[in-house]
Amino acid sequence: MNNASSALKVAAGIFLTIALITIVVVLFVSAQEATKTAQNNFSDIQTELSQAAFTVYDDTTVSGSQVTNALRKFKDRDQFGIRVLTGKNRQGEWYGNTLNITGNADEFGSVINKSNTDISNSWNESLNEYVNPSGKFKARVVKDNSNVVRGLIFTQTTVSP
Repeated sequence: MNNASSALKVAAGIFLTIALITIVVVLFVSAQEATKTAQNNFSDIQTELSQAAFTVYDDTTVSGSQVTNALRKFKDRDQFGIRVLTGKNRQGEWYGNTLNITGNADEFGSVINKSNTDISNSWNESLNEYVNPSGKFKARVVKDNSNVVRGLIFTQTTVSP
């Protein structure tokens, strides 16, 4: 009888240990799923925040002073270029880096070369690159195939008489 009682106690202990291990495994698996979901949400938020600086320039009309502020703000950014087309300079001028905005879709938004244009040209009224602070510019964001913002294009809008 004593042996049967001991065997029942051992069996109950083993059963409780297996039940406890099962509960821990189930909790661990559900915690892993919650962690993956949280990581995905964090990644989405991080992407949105990194792109937030450019949403003000996404197909909007901005003033010339906002254009010169963008030139100052993004002048030292790697793999980034800003193109400004003014009424006096319809060909436009690249600041920072020159980007591929024509041709092969696979290379769209890629950096072609470094631009040597000085942003101080945009403040000199005697130059074609001059950006009128009260002028109106249509802004466009340039993204590469990875959906990474690589540049901005500002085109001065003309006022018809």
